[in-house]
Amino acid sequence: MNENENQPVERQAIHYAMTDIRYRIGSTVWQTELNEADARLILIVTAGEGWIIKERSRIRLERGQVHVFPPGSKVHFDYSGGRPACFYALYFVAERTEAGKRESDLLVSEAETFLDERILEPQPFARFVELLEVLYRYRHDHEPQQSFYRHIRFLELLGFLLFRAGIGKDDSQNTRMAVERSIERMRRQFREATTVERLAAEANVGRWQYTRLFRELTGKIPLDFLNGLRIDHAKQLLRSTGDRLYDIAANTGFSNEYYFNRRFKQTVGVTPSLYRRVHQGQLPHGEVRVVAPCLEDFVLALGIRPVLQWSHAKWGKQDYLGLEHTPEFEITSADFGMLTEYKPDLILLDGGLDRSRFEPYGPTYQVKEIGKDWRSSLRTIAELLGCPNRAEQVIRVYDEKAAAARDVLTRLVRGKSVAVLRISAGQISFYGISSCDYIHPILYGDLGLTPHSFVRELTLTHNRAFLTPELLSRLDADVLFVAFDKFHSNRRGEERKVLQDPLWRALPAVRSNSVYEVDFLSWMNYGVISNGKKIDDVLNVLA
Repeated sequence: MNENENQPVERQAIHYAMTDIRYRIGSTVWQTELNEADARLILIVTAGEGWIIKERSRIRLERGQVHVFPPGSKVHFDYSGGRPACFYALYFVAERTEAGKRESDLLVSEAETFLDERILEPQPFARFVELLEVLYRYRHDHEPQQSFYRHIRFLELLGFLLFRAGIGKDDSQNTRMAVERSIERMRRQFREATTVERLAAEANVGRWQYTRLFRELTGKIPLDFLNGLRIDHAKQLLRSTGDRLYDIAANTGFSNEYYFNRRFKQTVGVTPSLYRRVHQGQLPHGEVRVVAPCLEDFVLALGIRPVLQWSHAKWGKQDYLGLEHTPEFEITSADFGMLTEYKPDLILLDGGLDRSRFEPYGPTYQVKEIGKDWRSSLRTIAELLGCPNRAEQVIRVYDEKAAAARDVLTRLVRGKSVAVLRISAGQISFYGISSCDYIHPILYGDLGLTPHSFVRELTLTHNRAFLTPELLSRLDADVLFVAFDKFHSNRRGEERKVLQDPLWRALPAVRSNSVYEVDFLSWMNYGVISNGKKIDDVLNVLA
């Protein structure tokens, strides 16, 4: 027997590490050159279009594409026609080490093909973009805990790409690969009438297994995914042609114009006709008549002044938006008939309002789960209003503002714990315990402030937790931000009676004069303008 037989095979592993991430908005020209040693580039297109010029070839850039470039690449981007591209440029390196040193390493033999130049389309793309936004948001944070968190998200992002490249797949995954090929055929042949049974049969996979794998790969069931492809193509035709709706329906695979109109409105939120009017400039950007109760912040950030503004009998109106001369729509005793007078082109609602009450007065779209990600909500609203590039510009300005504020606060308030309270005549609420609330993503995420221990102790799926007297007595935060809620007040100033309570006056932040009152409606809001106001308020009192 050969003496080397059964000896362990020495293997190397490759450790990936992100070195930089940049975001370009509406670029018309851009170039970069990678060194020959170990620098690599992933370029991810989130909007618009353009071309990559490489030697004598031209590579088309479109939303949803991911371009991978190996060391030594010279990448030149050029814009021509349509909308200038918005894209992330993510730089990373690969270090070879002995296998087994890091659990997160990928074997060289499995990863070599990934390092070649290629174009990928990771699905679901929305999840892929979420990971990119996290990496971009924390790109300047060098705290050990955040650096580790950023590295884990980077490896998760690579996992998406490795899977799309086919790395690590063996013969046991032939079924999954067959479903992947079916998805690619669907992208090319979306106009053809089909059924799930036919798709499964063509992939030689059972119907139930086909649907399950399809959903794992795309996040949708097959026919919803197919209709999404058709709607996306219909959007392109509505933006760029004057074709009749009947012809667009036929050209995108819908059986008739009625079904096309119904599916388009269900998916996009507005009718094909309104979508065309907005995106072809028949309704100029600043002249779209929008009613957006509770969402005026998003609309105004995109440069559109709503024709009505939300107000509340107890809370008043959102004064921070500066809509002094805009008529009010008082939500607690709403006169829905008054909407007729303002002839809205579009009504935007959050998930807390009854859509059926508004639908008789104009095209209505409900932005659901708006608290999960304000950036995604802003992009959705911008798409409806025909200004997607504007959303990217607003997000970029906000990110730059937050990063600058974070740098200042890191130097000045390191180690001080911060808490946010909402105080009414009936209760005291602690905010910032959920990553989907008004406070946590801004103060503890973007600004990097240190949350009070209650943030971990009271972790819930809701925005807030009510503080009992026992919990309040333990609130030893160094800094308190307080928003007074008038909802439970029966007389003027009743919500402030807690300030005279001995339990309150004994709090460390109160004794050190480190309690700061903030505007209720701007702090209890998800919008980008309100988030900018939070940053300004924090800087004003802490810096």
